[in-house]
Amino acid sequence: MEIDQLTQRLLNDIEATTSLQDVEELRVAAFGKKGVLTELLKTLGSKTPEERKTLGAALNVAKEILKEALDARKVHFEDLQINQRLANETIDISLPPRPELQGKIHPLSKVMDEAMDILGKMGFSLSEGPDIEDDFHNFTALNIPPQHPARQEQDTFYLKAGDGKTPHVLRTHTSPVQIRTMIKEKPPLRIISLGRTYRSDHDATHTPMFHQIEGLVVDKHTHMGHLKGCLEEFFRFFFEDPDLKLRFRPGYFPFTEPSAEVDIWWKNSRWLEVLGCGMVHPNVLRNCNIDPEIYQGFAFGMGIERIAMLKYGIEDLRLFFDSDLRWLNHYGFDPETRE
Repeated sequence: MEIDQLTQRLLNDIEATTSLQDVEELRVAAFGKKGVLTELLKTLGSKTPEERKTLGAALNVAKEILKEALDARKVHFEDLQINQRLANETIDISLPPRPELQGKIHPLSKVMDEAMDILGKMGFSLSEGPDIEDDFHNFTALNIPPQHPARQEQDTFYLKAGDGKTPHVLRTHTSPVQIRTMIKEKPPLRIISLGRTYRSDHDATHTPMFHQIEGLVVDKHTHMGHLKGCLEEFFRFFFEDPDLKLRFRPGYFPFTEPSAEVDIWWKNSRWLEVLGCGMVHPNVLRNCNIDPEIYQGFAFGMGIERIAMLKYGIEDLRLFFDSDLRWLNHYGFDPETRE
């Protein structure tokens, strides 16, 4: 059979195919181990050099033409399959999206933002320090004597110490940040320290881990009047009550002298204690290499959970840490409210 006639017949068969399977069967019939073109190629060895040259060239041309035709037909049927799937496997984009729950800002995060915003506008800057502290920064530098209850194991989390070494502690307050800042920087200072603190206690108003915010001012002219004005301004802004009443009662803290407890007149019904404060004790200044004959200052500290409970009507401190989404959805805040 003439090569041209064979090629034309196969091209007609390719054109008549109706599926990918038909195309594959024709490919095997032409180029398989027993295909017609394969068999013709096997005969080249018995031909004369001149015949081999002519027949070989004709077979190569036929192979290229048939392969192109088979590939084109295969693409045609593959496109048909894709178009059929696109026509049948449709998605109704008019359906409403699946509901997604919006996260909430935790009340503690909200209160921290509010407190830092108010104190920041009053000129305070944020200082930070480690959660694990040594004895000097957590106790000694703050004028806390060895026999003080805060040093007892029933109140403080001590870490295992090496032989002959004083054990480190989980900081019992954020005051060590003030000590580190006074040692590192020179007055005048106006800082706040905010973060986690740890004490061995657990009930409706105490948890082993809680949050504090403390303020410190050290310069040459600060006095108790400045402390009183600072706290009045803070609480009136925080509780959004310009007429909020504050009461300062004598108190005792090893690191301040004189010291005071501060109460607020809450809901026109009773006094509630909110924080402790006082003038920085001269011994604390000396421990930080600051001359108390030249500099003086005030400090205050409060629990973030305490003021959050008052502002948002939360009765049990432990609820802050229960990870209850129902509680968070009720007391939490939308993300866009966070500054």
